[in-house]
Amino acid sequence: MGQRDQVLRVLAKDLRRYMEKLDIDYRLLQEIRIRADAPLMVVYHGKEYFVGRSGCLTTDPEAPVMAERQDVKETMERISNYSMYAFEEELKQGFITIQGGHRVGVAGKIVLEKDQVKNLRYISFINIRLAHQLLGCGDRVLPYLINGESIYHTLIISPPRCGKTTLLRDLIRQLSNGSAKRHGMNVGVVDERSELGACYQGTPQNDLGYRTDILDCCPKKEGMMMLVRSMSPNVIAVDEIGSKEDVEALEYVMNCGVKILATVHGKSMEEIRKKPILGRLVQEKVFQRYVLLSASQIGRVDAIFDERGTYLAHPCGDVQEGGEA
Repeated sequence: MGQRDQVLRVLAKDLRRYMEKLDIDYRLLQEIRIRADAPLMVVYHGKEYFVGRSGCLTTDPEAPVMAERQDVKETMERISNYSMYAFEEELKQGFITIQGGHRVGVAGKIVLEKDQVKNLRYISFINIRLAHQLLGCGDRVLPYLINGESIYHTLIISPPRCGKTTLLRDLIRQLSNGSAKRHGMNVGVVDERSELGACYQGTPQNDLGYRTDILDCCPKKEGMMMLVRSMSPNVIAVDEIGSKEDVEALEYVMNCGVKILATVHGKSMEEIRKKPILGRLVQEKVFQRYVLLSASQIGRVDAIFDERGTYLAHPCGDVQEGGEA
């Protein structure tokens, strides 16, 4: 089943009719946002559009397709195969992963029990984030991260929706598989939001390599420590670090001799230096490589820096181009 069919099959009938009219490349479709009693919207090639009744994408708010509350309900029923109870644990995290690895974020009324999220009811907001895997997009970056038979502790810096998770995913795959010039490595992945492996019913929908072990929907701190204790990884990869607990776990992993490959939201090295927790890591030269993605062009690498946070190299352009390493 292709990506287009994987997504359209979970939409409510009326919404699906309009989405089927669109003449778009689903490889460039990033999000579908469905809100009760609000316009149907998409993010396409980095820009936000309304879905027009005429079957086109538009920025005109006057004539969009309106999603009704029944459309939201029907879409959730299709997403959950008409058994919301079966996805209760996933809903506590605020999302469900569907076939193809696409992540469906949801919002509505939170039900608490002893200050913990017990359930989510009256779902009125849905964000379908399409999974995209670009094999080979890490080709130009990887040579700067290799250190003999190992890698440097690496932090990928990027604004939201600019390609850091896509790049991280391909670097994991390439490190895991190895090549004719280098051995593969055991890579442990803590996939807290199910975006890297995009596991569906326990099976990764994305190719993370055949020496990769995944802890799906697991908090980063607990997951990193579990992997060190149980799976003997050479590298641990995590997406979107930032909390004090994340940093403590990173330092524990590093002290155990395991290399770290991680991402963080940011627009520049200067911004990272100013962050209270991450700034200390830069000052203490904990990370040995920093990969900075562009804020103006999705997937473009602006620069690579060394452990001092000073300019090291420019890998010449867009990481979305290239073949296998």
